[in-house]
Amino acid sequence: MNERKALGDYGETLAAKEYRRGGYRILDRGYRSRFGEIDLIAENREYVVFAEVKLRRNDRFSTAAEAVDAGKRQRIRRTAAIWLSGRDSDKQPRFDVVEIYTERSRKAGAPEIHIIENAF
Repeated sequence: MNERKALGDYGETLAAKEYRRGGYRILDRGYRSRFGEIDLIAENREYVVFAEVKLRRNDRFSTAAEAVDAGKRQRIRRTAAIWLSGRDSDKQPRFDVVEIYTERSRKAGAPEIHIIENAF
């Protein structure tokens, strides 16, 4: 496994733990379609959440969420539509961005995690 993939998996694992702490159930990780990939799919009583996870060292030059441009958002929406078409759910879809910063920490060594709900 290359370093980029390993870092991506690490970020997705941290994000999944954060969603679980918030009462969500993880439905899928790394879901792929011909349009793109959704890092994390989770649900609670109200929502099916499609989350894009962005891990960065810091936000010195830009925030992690700023890396989710219009093209990326469109690919995620299309992929989410395919995922939803294969399931029977009456829950509202929601698109989140999870920012993870490794240099800033709440406690020693712990990355800082921000879930931006309804990011797009």
